[in-house]
Amino acid sequence: MNAPQRLVDRLALVTGATRGIGRAVALAYAREGAHLILVGRTAGALEEVDDEIRALGGSATLLTLDLKTQDKIDALGPTIYQRWNKLDILVGNAGILGPLSPLGHVTADAWSEVLEINLTANWRLIRTLDPLLRRSEAGRAIFVSSGVATNPRAYWGPYAASKAGLEALVKVYADEVANTPVRVNLVNPGPTRTGMRAKAFPGEDPASLKPPDHVAEVFVKLAASTCTDNGKLFDLKTGAVR
Repeated sequence: MNAPQRLVDRLALVTGATRGIGRAVALAYAREGAHLILVGRTAGALEEVDDEIRALGGSATLLTLDLKTQDKIDALGPTIYQRWNKLDILVGNAGILGPLSPLGHVTADAWSEVLEINLTANWRLIRTLDPLLRRSEAGRAIFVSSGVATNPRAYWGPYAASKAGLEALVKVYADEVANTPVRVNLVNPGPTRTGMRAKAFPGEDPASLKPPDHVAEVFVKLAASTCTDNGKLFDLKTGAVR
């Protein structure tokens, strides 16, 4: 007998949904009965994930969006409200690595791009979607961090700073919604077989890393209406929760 689906009739928006962890989370949510709003930069890649979701018997709405287009992020809330009246789940997964180089060699444009996508875009998502999450009977928001947020290392300046800022931002948001039905948490996936990981560690054997679908289960648990955790970071490498 199949286990009951845990996200039936839930509406979930996932950024960076075309590959890696975002794709794995979207597919896991579809298996659990959620309707997906897939956010990505290219229509073709979104359509490929949509095909996979349909093959699972799920459904999705595709949204081609570059997270550097601030006005389009700001329009998300009103657009979703007009169609669905609420949002149940937000997964802020999209991010870029940026340059791995000494701070003195990082260009202003590269610095701004990493902070814009990894930090500012998530603040804009919170700002525009918070009213919709509060309209849900169990709004859930989950964001993706990294070990370098708390253990920074040489040459990772823009990325480490953006993830440290994201952790602070999300914990502030969690504190602000503590007395509402909304619950907000962070996940540090640890070393995972993704394109970003391959770019950061080109000499690493990808077969030594867990695939993205291995980290999807924690995103399902944190999205469920039964989740009571708030303002926590789940480190999947160490198993620690802080």
